[in-house]
Amino acid sequence: MDSAFQALVIGIVQGLTEFLPISSSGHLLVVPYLLGWTDPFLDSLVFSVMLHLGTLAALLVYFWSDWLRLVPAGIATIRDRSFRGDPDRRLAWLIVASTIPAAIVGVVFSDVIEREIRQVGIVALALVVGAAIIWVADRWGSKTLGLDRLGFPGAFGIGIAQAIALIPGISRSGVSISAGLFLGLSREAAARYSFLMSAPIIAGTGAYETKKLIAGEAGVAVEMVPLVVGMAAAFVTGLLAIGFLLRWLRTHPMTIFIVYRLVLAAIIVVAVLAR
Repeated sequence: MDSAFQALVIGIVQGLTEFLPISSSGHLLVVPYLLGWTDPFLDSLVFSVMLHLGTLAALLVYFWSDWLRLVPAGIATIRDRSFRGDPDRRLAWLIVASTIPAAIVGVVFSDVIEREIRQVGIVALALVVGAAIIWVADRWGSKTLGLDRLGFPGAFGIGIAQAIALIPGISRSGVSISAGLFLGLSREAAARYSFLMSAPIIAGTGAYETKKLIAGEAGVAVEMVPLVVGMAAAFVTGLLAIGFLLRWLRTHPMTIFIVYRLVLAAIIVVAVLAR
C-alpha cells in the first residue's frame, strides 16, 4: 500500500489521539500492527515524534491568544523577579514546573523506552491501567476548582504524571487530566492545563529528533512526502480534537474514553493471541 496513504491514516490517528485521553503513542504502535503495515520509516520513533510536531502546531494555533500572554508574562517575571499578582505570570511558571519531571525522565530513559517499552503487549496493559486511573480520578475528584487554585506542588505533581505517560498506552492527556481531577480541578480546567503544559515537552522532543534527522542519525531512511502528509493530517485533526474534548468535558464525564480504552485493549490481546 502507498506509504503516503498510510502516513495520512497514521497522521489522522495521531491528531485525534494526542489530545483525547486514549494515548497517541499507543495508537501509533497498534494501528500499523493491526493493519499489517511494516514500513520501517512509518514505524519509527522519528516519524512518531515528527507527527507530534504537527499536533504541537495545532496546540500553538488553538491557544495562540494564551501563548501571546503567557510567554511575555513568563519573561516579565524573570525581569521583575515577581509575579506581581498577575495570573498569567503565575500560570507560565506553573507550566515550567510541570515540564521538569517529563524532561528529566525523557532525557534519562528515552533509549530504554525505545528499546524495551514500545511493544503492543505493553500498550494493551497500559490502556487498562490508564482507564482505571481515569475512572478513579473522574469519580473521586471534586471537579470544582479553576486554574487559579492550582499551586506549584500540584503543578509539579501533574508533571510527574505526564512523565509516566512516556509509557505508550498510558496517554499524556489522560494521566495529566486525571492528576488535575485528583487535585480538584474541573474537567475543562484540567484538560486546558494538560494541553498547555504538553507544548514545551512536545517542542523539546521534536527539536531533539529534528537534530537527529539533520545529523543523519534517524536510523531509518527519511521519506519526505509521507512525512509532510502525516504532519499536515496530524495538525488538522489535532485542532478538531482539542475543540471537541474541551466542549465534551464541560458537560460529560470521561466514561466514553474509559470504555474505548478497554475495548481497544481487548482487541489488541485477541490480535496478539491470534498471531
